[in-house]
Order: sequence, then C-alpha cells, then structure tokens
Amino acid sequence: VGGVELPLVFHITRGADGSLTTTMDSPAQGAMGIPTSATRLEGDRLVIEVAAISGRFEGGFSEDGSAIEGVWSQGPNELPLTLTRGEPEKPARPQEPRPPFPYRVEDVRFANDFAGIELAGTLTLPEGEGPFPAVVLISGSGPQDRDETLLGHKPFLVIADHFTRRGIAVLRFDDRGVGESEGSFATATSADFATDAHAAVQYLARRPEIAADRIGLVGHSEGGLIAPMVAAHHDDVAFVVLMAGPGVPGSEILTEQGARILTANGVSQELVESNRARQERLFRVVREAPAEELAARIESELRAEIEGMGPEERAVAGVTEDQLETVIRQQVQQLSSPWFRYFLTYDPREALRRVTVPVLVVNGSLDLQVPADQNVPEIEAALREAGNHDVTVRVFEGLNHLFQPATTGSPNEYATIETTFSPEVLDVMAGWILERFGGR
Repeated sequence: VGGVELPLVFHITRGADGSLTTTMDSPAQGAMGIPTSATRLEGDRLVIEVAAISGRFEGGFSEDGSAIEGVWSQGPNELPLTLTRGEPEKPARPQEPRPPFPYRVEDVRFANDFAGIELAGTLTLPEGEGPFPAVVLISGSGPQDRDETLLGHKPFLVIADHFTRRGIAVLRFDDRGVGESEGSFATATSADFATDAHAAVQYLARRPEIAADRIGLVGHSEGGLIAPMVAAHHDDVAFVVLMAGPGVPGSEILTEQGARILTANGVSQELVESNRARQERLFRVVREAPAEELAARIESELRAEIEGMGPEERAVAGVTEDQLETVIRQQVQQLSSPWFRYFLTYDPREALRRVTVPVLVVNGSLDLQVPADQNVPEIEAALREAGNHDVTVRVFEGLNHLFQPATTGSPNEYATIETTFSPEVLDVMAGWILERFGGR
C-alpha cells in the first residue's frame, strides 16, 4: 500500500462443531485482534470477510497445501495475498537496550499537587555522584506509557539509554491514567499534561543527584507543544528540545496531515482535496459549537458529510453501510472530547513567544504528521519574537515523524522499519544539551 508491504495475520480456530472463527492482525498498523464477520471453506477456497474494515480475502490452496494464494479486497482495492502457516515473527528492534546497563535505573513516583494525582515513571542516572543535567521526556498524543511504546518501538527507552550513557539523567513517565500513573487521560487536555510535566521537573529538582539549574524538557509531537507551555510559565526549566513539535494550531496540522498521508498512500488528488474540505467543515463545527450542543452538532455534520460521499470516498474514509453507526459514534466521541477541542484551537505560538531559554528544534523532512515546512518556520518566528538568541534548528533529510529513516513518511511504514530512532538525531540532541549544560 503506497509502496509499503503490510503483512496481515489471521488467527483461525475450528470449533467443536467444525465451524471456523477468525481474528485478524495488521501489525504494521498497530491493529490487533480485529474480529472477522465470516470464515468459511467453499470447496477448496477459503473466504474470510472483515466487515469492520470492508475487507475480504478469498484464496485457494497451493498444490502441496503449504500456502493459500489469493486476493485481499478492501474498498476499491484488490491486492495479491499469500497466506502461510506459522507464528508471526516479532519485529527486529536492534536499538532496544538490554540490561545490564552502565547506569542506575530507578522506578519512581511523584505527585502533581495541582491535579491531586501521583505519576509513575523511570529515572535513569549516569554513573558517578553528579549533580547531573537532566531532562523530562514528554510524550506525543494519545495514551502513552513511559517508553512511548508504539508499533513495537520504544522511542523513549532508546532516548533515555543514549542520553544517560552520555551523562544526562532522564525521567520518563506514564501519562496520567496510563500504566501505573493515577488520574484520567480521557478528560485531560494538553494544559493538564503540562502540569504533569512541571511536576516531573519539580521532582527532579529535589533529587540530590540532579543539578536543579540544569533541568530541561524534551517533548515529542504533542509533547513539543506542551514543553513550551511549561517553559513559558516556570523559570525552573533551563532548556527545551522540540522533536517534531507543532508551530500552528491543531486544526491546520490535522488537515495538512490528512492530505499528505492520503497522498503518500496513493489516493487521488481529487479525493485528497475533498477529504481536506470535509475535515475543515467538521473542525469548524468543533471550534464554534456551544459545548452543550457539540456532540449533536458533530453527529449532524458527520451524517451530512457521509451522505454526500461517493463509493470511492466512503472506501477511503473507511465507512461501510453495516459499520456506519459505529463509525459515527466513534467519531463523535473523539471530536467532542475535551482534548480534541483544546488541541484543535490552541495556538502553540502563544507559549513560544515567551520562551527565552535555549531551544533545539529537530524535525524530519518526511514527517507527514507534523510537517516541517508547515511548522518549523512558525516556531522560529515565534521564538524570534520572544527575543530568544539561542535557538538551533535542524531538519533531517529522509526522516519521518518518529525520526526513522523512511521512504514515504507514511505511518504505514513505522512498524516495518527496524530503526526506532535515528542515531544521528540522538547524537545531535545529547551533544547540544551537553555543550550548554554538561561538565559543570
């Protein structure tokens, strides 16, 4: 799909009565345990239907019975698919560090007194007495654990390991309501997550191994929106590193993100533009509707948009007749959430214009989720308005949103790439921090 090979896994079980049931995984897309609607043998043909995603596989057994060769259909697309028996291989992740480590690893808990919750994380401390410069890692959107685990990758584990080996202490923690952290993720906004990040800074400042005047924030994606919010309001933040951080409001990012990902996946420009217009209309409702009417107004707009779609548009949007109500319910829930409305309307330049501490901005040229050409110039301009004279910007050629070497930058590639995080970017970030805050 879009030049990327996407493996599919079918878990087929025969019941006591001889009936077949199946679940499906798409590991590259992080979709596991998708229920199928039908599995049946028709002579020597196997048919598996997946109504939830408008998918269907039909194939026949090879002569020796070792494979089932057929076609996967999804919407208007038909692609060859050969099934072979076996256990799915765990993807190779060569960068993932393994113990023993040449540094201290400590599970910690710290309080966010403002929110009345306790957060849990991992602190890694370099060898020696210190005091060490330190960073707090702030994750991207969605409920993330302390390693920012996604699609088999653990980016924050890799970053923490690299930094700590270089002499920088690192605190990474589970988002509120995730893992061992207290609180509710579903009702929180980026402003709430900013109080969690500041609580982490305050915790580090109380540790004797940490240099309280050399604590910085390293934020990825939404974390790159949150870090300036904290630095703009608290003078205990010594520096900021923005990894694929937003420079414009979420409404602008999401419409551009949607267009670029569809284009990378081979969707026609006509459908890309109609999808962009549809998103803009929906986002206008989210921004302007009174809170008490928001869910009803979103549902009404969604139904009108879907009714106006042709078959190909519906396929691109993943809308089938039997899943219509499920899609609408899920979309209403997402679009009417406190986080989404906040993210859609918040302008990150408001905080960036008040950040005067040293800032490192790193982005990938193939980032389709937070495009560098859309966001980096706005970040730079806002920091100039702040009178900030220590701003370093690096856009790395050929890297995607996760700072992996990529072909198209599409999220479809994330799980298929062995590299978790570019070693070059790791070196640049650690070197930049140590040049300013190390060795004292």
